[in-house]
Amino acid sequence: MIPRDLSATESSRAMREGRLSSETLVRSCLDRIRDRDAEVKAFSYLDPDHALRQARERDKEPPRGVLHGVPVAIKDMIDTADMPTQFNSPIYFGHRPGRDAACVRTLRALGAVILGKTDTHEFAAAGRMPATRNPHDLRCTAGGSSSGSAAAVADRMVPLALGTQTGGSTVRPASFCGIFGLKPTFGEVSFEGAKPFAPSLDTLGWMARSVADLALLAEAFGVLTEGWQPRDSVRGLRIGLCRTPMWTEAEPSSRDALEHAAAALARAGAEVAELALPGSFARMNEHHDVLMQGEGRTAFRDLYLAEPGRLHDEFKAKVENRLGISGRRLAEARDAIAANRPIFDGLAAQFDAVLTPAAPGEAPQSLETTGLATFSRMWTALHVPCIALPFATGPRGLPVGVQLVGARYADRALLEAAEPLASCLGAA
Repeated sequence: MIPRDLSATESSRAMREGRLSSETLVRSCLDRIRDRDAEVKAFSYLDPDHALRQARERDKEPPRGVLHGVPVAIKDMIDTADMPTQFNSPIYFGHRPGRDAACVRTLRALGAVILGKTDTHEFAAAGRMPATRNPHDLRCTAGGSSSGSAAAVADRMVPLALGTQTGGSTVRPASFCGIFGLKPTFGEVSFEGAKPFAPSLDTLGWMARSVADLALLAEAFGVLTEGWQPRDSVRGLRIGLCRTPMWTEAEPSSRDALEHAAAALARAGAEVAELALPGSFARMNEHHDVLMQGEGRTAFRDLYLAEPGRLHDEFKAKVENRLGISGRRLAEARDAIAANRPIFDGLAAQFDAVLTPAAPGEAPQSLETTGLATFSRMWTALHVPCIALPFATGPRGLPVGVQLVGARYADRALLEAAEPLASCLGAA
């Protein structure tokens, strides 16, 4: 097998057993990037010589941890001391921060090779679009804002990549690109050193090509403190089928994917039951948007004052509060979201996983949009762990995923259930 086609888990094992070197793996990834990235445009910064130097150093050392020698790509709004962090903004072209973000320091401490930086929506929020294209159809978006991370993993340029999620920026691009994505429970991984947008929502996430690889990074970041023990089978697993209050906004491809996934799991022996959310959840997407846009007023005020000529008008709109979001409306949204969190935790506790749509449908055939976060906003606001699973294809032949959700801090249980669920759905 070509080294770049190995999963991160397989690569890590092969390196521990002396059957693969980090340099060989990184060279294979770089070959793929050389052949494909002129079209896919996943990377905003890449220094092949620097990546190879890191790999050679890892090959000289005893293993530092679970990621030793494994290449990881970093979304370009997360600080890296040895590479530019440019946020896809003209304000920060060539900007080199003085230190790594906490998540990058963690990866380095465990022996990972930081391969390069991946493209993003400007400040992972608005403004300039990423150049990244969907590797399944170059006319289509890869999703956003973690566009480059999703495309790089999907196109086998790198086995693992970091993203973030404030609305749907990990789950949606994972669905559009046909890969796995994990947004852990809010606050489980440090966001220090990543550009904030809405601090009460911003969450580090990651993308991979298997559930086991998601778990590998979860272990690295301390979300899994004692490894994980995936369930052997879906038989007997309790699955809550949640169409959400946004069901009418799902395209037929997403509706079909969810219904077919539920039917397949039931045939395999899972106990699938409807989960209807109470009426208090009907406005959760609205509450999420109020909170996100309201907090964005603060996040970009410094740039509004210091760089008025180069700051995109969409950020000026946030700072100037052109939506007219009042303090009372912000408090209402914050309180409504907070009240629903324990309610959902109680509902989710009845199940091993909640099955729900991951995105409205296939990736839009456009590079002027990254799609809608319709089926992620509520879960992000609730602070719950979410896993995107690849499952189906839509009428244009593009991936359509489904999503697993659990109660807050049930990340381990959700990952352990996700492995047999993915296998049953043909996504392993």
